[in-house]
Amino acid sequence: MDHEQIQGFTRRLSQCNRGEMIIIVYDILFTYLADAGKALEENDRNSYKYALRKAQDTLSELIGALDFHYDLSKNLYSLYVFCRNELAKVMYEGKSDRLDTTEDILRHLYAGFREAAKQDTSEPLMSNAQQVYAGMTYGKGQLTENYMEIDTHRGFFA
Repeated sequence: MDHEQIQGFTRRLSQCNRGEMIIIVYDILFTYLADAGKALEENDRNSYKYALRKAQDTLSELIGALDFHYDLSKNLYSLYVFCRNELAKVMYEGKSDRLDTTEDILRHLYAGFREAAKQDTSEPLMSNAQQVYAGMTYGKGQLTENYMEIDTHRGFFA
């Protein structure tokens, strides 16, 4: 994951609601899986292991976010643990077939969460975050993001 992707995810997280957050976490996971696939093709073992570890960490975050008061969470837990274990096997085997299978499972889950997120009309999770306004300016087809500093007293006070 490069610096621009990290900035993009950070910006999206600062503006998202509960439903969008899970979508962003999945997007981060898919970015790490893509990085692992690219590193495998380039035979870069260190980057490959790093990307897979980060993907496993992201799956652990998804597991930690489950609310076991709902029966669906038990099923998701089983799928997430299976995928995390598959990634561990992929790390040491160095074969992309298990990686593809894991990504397919996660893509199906992602589609369901994406549909559910469309129905979420809750407020953004970060109420005191800086607002981002994006639009086309007079540059040559470049999207420019402006950060409006309306309240200079954002954040936490001790």
